[in-house]
Order: sequence, then C-alpha cells, then structure tokens
Amino acid sequence: MIGVSSPSFSSYPMEDVLPGLAKFFKHWEIVSEAEHQLPQIAPRLAMMMDNYDMTFSLHAPFCDTNIASLNERIREASVMEIINMVEYAVNMNMRTVTFHPGQYSMAVPDMQERSIATAKRSIRMLDRIAEEYGVNMALENMPSMPFMLGHTAQEMAELIDGTEMPICFDVGHANTVGQIDEIIDLLGDRIINVHVHDNDGTADKHMTVGDGNIDFESVFKKLGRYTGNYIIESRSLESAVESLDRLNALLR
Repeated sequence: MIGVSSPSFSSYPMEDVLPGLAKFFKHWEIVSEAEHQLPQIAPRLAMMMDNYDMTFSLHAPFCDTNIASLNERIREASVMEIINMVEYAVNMNMRTVTFHPGQYSMAVPDMQERSIATAKRSIRMLDRIAEEYGVNMALENMPSMPFMLGHTAQEMAELIDGTEMPICFDVGHANTVGQIDEIIDLLGDRIINVHVHDNDGTADKHMTVGDGNIDFESVFKKLGRYTGNYIIESRSLESAVESLDRLNALLR
C-alpha cells in the first residue's frame, strides 16, 4: 500500500488534516510531533478512525528525543517516550512504529563510539519492548547530516547487531549518502517499512518523486519481494498526491 506522512502536517490540527489525506490515501503514518502528539490526539483520533477507510502507523517523536544521548537521564526519558508511543499505538491498532537512532554531540568531539554504544543499548531495550507488545518497530536510516547516527548500511547493521530489530528504509536519506544499493543488499531482509521521497543527492530535500535523481524503477526492482507499505514523505499534500500518481505508474 502507498501511504503518506509529513512533519509539515503536524503544524495543523488533526481534524483539519485527516479529511484531506483520506481523499487520496488509504494509509497515514502519523508523525507524533507538535499538533499530532499521539497522547494528545488519541481520544479524538479514535473517534474519527471509524469514519475513514484507512489504516494508520506511527512515526515516533524525534525533535526532542535522543536514544544515543550520553546524558543518561535524557537517554532514559527518550526511550520511555518511545515506549509510551508504542503503548498508544498498540491500543489504537497501529502495528508499525518507526523511530530514529539518535545523534551524538555537536559540541564535544570524538564522542561517536560512545554514542553508538549508548544507542545500541537503547535499541536492545526497544527490541524487547517490540516483542513484548507484539508491534513492529523499525529503525530508520538517516541522511547526510554528520551528527546523526545510522547513515550507511554498515552503521545500521552495527546498531541492530544482536537484535531482531527491523529497519525502515528511507530511500531519500540513502541517496544523500550514496547508500541505496548497499542498504538493500546488506539489510534487505530487515526492511518492513519504506519511506519514499526524492532529492538530488546533496541534501534531504523531500522533493516530489521524479523531480530528483533517484532511479525509483531500479529501487523497486532491487527491493524484490518487499510487500510492505511505501510511505510518501512529502513537504505538502499537493506534492504527495503528485508523487502518488508517479509511484502508481512505477509499481504497476
């Protein structure tokens, strides 16, 4: 199924966003930020869900969380926030929760290895939580922003080593670090969610599919037997709808 997601939607009340999305999409990956923090909208969303022929999944908050933080109180609070999201998601029949691997210090140098070790500890805990709650959690690969963890296939493999943690393969992010083929080759059997957007390879621009330089036909062919959702991550509904038309043509 082709779904939609965007942090931009979180600027507006959920009641204003959902009807517009439902005209074009059957699935919404809700970004739990700002106006769409799931604990705040859950009662209202639950009342609206039955009115729409849609399924839902969740993108855990990432603006104020950091599961790789070297400050243990912040790390613990970040992990607990994601666990809280999992509990809400399960209660609302959302079976997939995507989350970020965190970031290391932008001020103190040479903290990468310590941050990776800390992130791995958090991921192991979330892996156990996913099994306990019977939910699919997916660790997302990151774009070419140097302070973020999980840019490359090898970095992602190290973060999930020793766990059963699946991944969310973000095609646009992978393109900014030249790792589309590498991530699919190394971690293709772990992919349970795919984020789709375009760029020119230099920055995470979240362009309409077909407006950048990603060869999506080749990507879909390489993904082979993947049968999960393709989530369009757009900057606007208009862009998402245009991407939807182009993806439908490619996936026929």
